[in-house]
Amino acid sequence: MNSVTQTKEEELAGLKPAAENNFNSKKERTIELDQFLGEINRLETLIEHWDEGHSHIVKQLRKADNALHKEAITKIIKSVKKVPEAMNALKGAVSDELVYSVLRHLGIVKASLQERVEDALESVRPFLGSHGGNVELVELIPPNKVTIRLLGACDGCPASGLTLREGVEKAIKERCPEITEITKARGGSLAKPVDGIPVHFISPFANSEDEGWVYAAEFEEVPEKLIKIVTVSGNELILSRFDDKISCFQNACAHLGMPLDMGEIREGILICPHHAFEYSLESGECLTAPQVQLQTHAVRVVGNKVEVKLS
Repeated sequence: MNSVTQTKEEELAGLKPAAENNFNSKKERTIELDQFLGEINRLETLIEHWDEGHSHIVKQLRKADNALHKEAITKIIKSVKKVPEAMNALKGAVSDELVYSVLRHLGIVKASLQERVEDALESVRPFLGSHGGNVELVELIPPNKVTIRLLGACDGCPASGLTLREGVEKAIKERCPEITEITKARGGSLAKPVDGIPVHFISPFANSEDEGWVYAAEFEEVPEKLIKIVTVSGNELILSRFDDKISCFQNACAHLGMPLDMGEIREGILICPHHAFEYSLESGECLTAPQVQLQTHAVRVVGNKVEVKLS
């Protein structure tokens, strides 16, 4: 026996009593899923420190073992399905967290719609978190509707519409193509710093590259809590300023797409001249129908120049 093999056997021998004590002492009661996972993770961490040859053998063994269990369990399920009265028992077993986790691990059952939506949201959280924001799933209505809520700095940010379309919606639809309707629940307030991280008024999904920014106006030309209409690449846009921050929206009501520039403005609230829908010029949020908002474009200030990136 070579020294490397002896080392591996000694390591596993040292783990065996702990594993046996952990499991055997709980034979008379249900062992929680996280206990199993904790033991598995502990062993996997150990294997990662082995040399490539030995760790590869263990991984291949695990792969073959999973394939064997998958084939056996699949045959059991197929046999049970032939007995109508056994179907309820089978469904009950699958609803158990531990059983479901094992079947998911083996690829026998597919991830639920909610799991896939949550996975999509998790994939964009690092980008949102870099700007002091977050996102949560509010409601899932099978087969094709979800409602989400932007949190932290993303709540009420003028770039939230762009973040929703280019980040959150795109991630959900990539992982859940059956979802065709995504709505944004109204947040609690306008954007505020989170954990000391300042609000960024440029969507993280627009800020990933430096191309596409177009000059729109000089900073001092944009009025405080009023509007300035500019045309960029054939698009008529609304610019507004709140202290040192600029917002930018398409000059089109979210209701019927009618121009808004002739509307009345009261304390940063723009009132559509056609159907009296009210919009916050700071966030683009529709105060009349909170489930919609103005189409937002990313905006930044470079020196005294206001630049926009069309969504």
